[in-house]
Amino acid sequence: MNHVKNRPRATRYPGYDVLDKRDTPSWDEVTRRVIAQRLATPREPHFFNAVEWLAAQALGACIVPQADAQPAVPLAAMLDGKLATNACDGYRHTGMPPMRDAWRTGLAALDAESRAARELPFASLDPPERTALLERMQRGELRHPAWHGMPSERFFSERVLHDMCGLYYSHPHAWSEIGFGGPANPRGYVRLYLDRRDPWEAVEAQPGNEDTVRKENRRVR
Repeated sequence: MNHVKNRPRATRYPGYDVLDKRDTPSWDEVTRRVIAQRLATPREPHFFNAVEWLAAQALGACIVPQADAQPAVPLAAMLDGKLATNACDGYRHTGMPPMRDAWRTGLAALDAESRAARELPFASLDPPERTALLERMQRGELRHPAWHGMPSERFFSERVLHDMCGLYYSHPHAWSEIGFGGPANPRGYVRLYLDRRDPWEAVEAQPGNEDTVRKENRRVR
């Protein structure tokens, strides 16, 4: 399967693309299948309805901005897939509803809060207004009846941040951005000391040496 190579993502690892490891000893067949599934994430929702989908996309753009990132991580689509398969975490904090219920309630409450404040759904707010509303959520200041007793700050920390950030950094495009090589199987990592790296790990650029590092990272496999 070919992957898209568009404008590089902003990264301290120029020239590095973790997907170049696809057919090398760095990854086994199980890893290749898992990564192929993530790259093939459907872009249309299967769990969210149309209104929830718009809110989830807007929320993801606030939590992990990717305006200049190419290719972008399909964050809302990955969240929809997690919820569609009900891939739970194996635990649930006291006072929080099940994952699917928490997301349906939270997105509906976010839209209700937005309409109460600006007479617009969350997805229609300007970016500064979205950020201000999320800051109030983080502080636990949102108490619209649409929350149905779920603390807004708990939804923010235990669902929004947990799910969206976790999903973002599970995607290979994000791995390239942070210089991560993916699962350490079967090759593994050997040089585990500070400021040491294995030959199959990406090189971090410093100001002024980006071009040299870019050439070196293009040879990393």
